[in-house]
This record gives sequence, C-alpha cells and structure tokens, in this order.
Amino acid sequence: SNISVGHCFCFRGGAELLFDGVKKHQVTLPSQPEPWDIRNLLKWIKQNLLKERPELFMQGESVRPGILVLINDADWELMGELDYELQDKDNVLFISTLHGG
Repeated sequence: SNISVGHCFCFRGGAELLFDGVKKHQVTLPSQPEPWDIRNLLKWIKQNLLKERPELFMQGESVRPGILVLINDADWELMGELDYELQDKDNVLFISTLHGG
C-alpha cells in the first residue's frame, strides 16, 4: 500500500537542540513510489526538520558518529541501518552521545 502513515521521530541527548528544542515530531511522510528507508528519511529530516548546523547531525548521507539511532527501541545496526525500510508507525529515536562544545 502507498498510504502514508504517521511516524514518530524523537531527538534526545542534545540532538533536539538542532530541531528548535523539539524532542518529539509526529510526522506523516509524503507518499513516494519506493519505500521510505532510513537513507531517504535522513535526507528528508535534513530538509524539513533540521533547523541549524546540519553538520552536527549528518555526515555524508548518514548520521554523524556519536549519534545513536534506535528503531522501535532496537539499535539500527541490527536493522540494516540506512537500508532499513520504514514500517507503519515506526518510532525512530536519535540520541546524541556527544556533549559540550
């Protein structure tokens, strides 16, 4: 099905400061022919949610080192990382483990 369903993207550990301090975003992604994967999601977040200093969140097409990504409370490394295809109502949590600076 190509019906867009809401997702929750959460930012913690200081990562929310790049998103106007908003920790939780309920988002309905635009429908597109191919499934949304994390690679496309990160691009979308960078263009639509990220308010400042994208270099603190992104490095290349992935998150920068020091940002932990959890998909439904599981480490994204177990889920295929950038290639993981978002499912309906997935929760994606980004936690910055970098402090100060």
